[in-house]
Amino acid sequence: MPSNTRPLLTYAILVIIVMVGIGILLAQLTRGYFINIFEERVEVESQYFITYLEKFTEDSEVDKEELYSFSKQLNTGMVFISDSGEVILDTVEAIPLINNEEKKIILSRVTEKRAEISEGKLIDDIFYYPASIQVDDIEGTLILLSPVDSLSNVTKNIWLLISFTLLLGLLVIFVIGFNVFSKYIRPIRAASNVAKELAKGNYKARTYEGHFGEAGQLSHSINILARNLQDMTSTKGMQENQLEAVINNMGNGLALIDEKGYILLLNRAFLETFEGEQKDYIGYLYHDAIPYPSIHEAVRKVYMFEETVSETFVLPFHIDRKHLEVTGAPIFSEEGKWKGVVLVFHDISELKQLEQTRKDFVANVSHELKTPITSIRGFSETLLDGAMKDEKMLDQFLQIILKESGRLQSLIKDLLELSKLEREDFLLNVEQIDIQSLLRDLLPIVKQHADHKNVDLSMDIEGSTVIQGDSSRLKQVFMNLLANAINYTSDQGEVSLTFEESENHIMVSITDNGVGIPEEEISRIFERFYRVDKARSRNSGGTGLGLAIVKHIVEAHQGTIHVESVLEKGTTFHIEIPKKFTES
Repeated sequence: MPSNTRPLLTYAILVIIVMVGIGILLAQLTRGYFINIFEERVEVESQYFITYLEKFTEDSEVDKEELYSFSKQLNTGMVFISDSGEVILDTVEAIPLINNEEKKIILSRVTEKRAEISEGKLIDDIFYYPASIQVDDIEGTLILLSPVDSLSNVTKNIWLLISFTLLLGLLVIFVIGFNVFSKYIRPIRAASNVAKELAKGNYKARTYEGHFGEAGQLSHSINILARNLQDMTSTKGMQENQLEAVINNMGNGLALIDEKGYILLLNRAFLETFEGEQKDYIGYLYHDAIPYPSIHEAVRKVYMFEETVSETFVLPFHIDRKHLEVTGAPIFSEEGKWKGVVLVFHDISELKQLEQTRKDFVANVSHELKTPITSIRGFSETLLDGAMKDEKMLDQFLQIILKESGRLQSLIKDLLELSKLEREDFLLNVEQIDIQSLLRDLLPIVKQHADHKNVDLSMDIEGSTVIQGDSSRLKQVFMNLLANAINYTSDQGEVSLTFEESENHIMVSITDNGVGIPEEEISRIFERFYRVDKARSRNSGGTGLGLAIVKHIVEAHQGTIHVESVLEKGTTFHIEIPKKFTES
């Protein structure tokens, strides 16, 4: 049922109930009034009938005709029943409005309850009155029956009057109720609906203000409230969007922790740094969600000393490592109440890398140059001191000097190559390359090296795939990786090269079953001069710059390189390169 019609319907039902109740009450009162009048009249008539009846004898037919005529004139029938149940006189036939069925019902009731009935009763439209009499030594009961059809007419008129009054009342109530509803209930209900919408957060809701009185003031106030809430929400939304934009576009990671240690807010830089999603952090305790003791220590210090603190830590990131500085600061409300901790993560990897590179370069270059230079100088001095006259020693020392000078030349060449790759103006000579053909061309070159160490070399490079890239640089990558795989694989070992192709990329995997790389060292093998086994690397003739050069060339081709290794079981390098080179 529509709520708009509920009040009018309620009032209409209430009026109907009241009017029907009044009708029933009036009908009962009228019925009682008529019954009392009939009872008084019939009681008087009964005495008159008794007196009149005593003047006649039982066997006088003429007298009975007069009684019939008399009953008809008074519109009242007489039935005289002796105590033995014999009907002595019956003039009901003279009354056309009383039928035999009604008469039988009344007589049977009077006969059954003769002792109990002492006053008149109304059955349907027949009023009967019993009276005990004695005529010619015959005792019995005189029953007077009088039709009261006027009572039904009066009752009908009453109900017609009530119905007319009811209809008139409903019409008046409808007119008045509609007027009241339009002026008072409807604006209040509209204001209530708008208030509900405002409570739900719909601040665009408005109500009609064309009312008067208190209802109009209420509508006007509701609309003012809605406009103010909409303005406040719009301003707050703009501020939140601006704040969110600033936080998410910060170059540094940010985390907000409440006073109980639960993470409330993270920005995009944090998620990118730690490679997670909001659901992995928000709502969790910081020491459960962020598994780094340095961060835990920074937060504990902020809680303990209530001052800004900084900590640095290293975050493993695939084959690299990130150096992060976390700065924690306490948050207080305007009243000075503790609210939590804000953490800002600064990525200082480049600074650390530059610092470390400078240190490593000075240390490693000094070390790498020192050995061949010392050897060359020492053997040269020995030769100058007279050893050159011994042809056998001269030949041996000159071979050593040649080897060390070649090593020195290789080191300088790799340094220059790496420096060239790291320059901003470095460009690849991009061309169409049949990658399988390129890999097959490398087989004879590395085959000799593999046979020398009794290493089984296998290549699965069927087919022909054309990609865009620098062929000489890619040869340098695969030659370096294959040479490393052979060098770090023991005799009778195995080295394999496999090729896979997807829709947009190719992947070359080089696998050996050599010494492997410890897990903690994997992230550092692409650093300059870094060696897992320094003695073995130097003996193998490496400079420590090969993998750094490989990584720069792969990244220059917009590709990636991944390493999988198990110590003493072997290593696999995966090089993934896109088929099409995109100019940046």
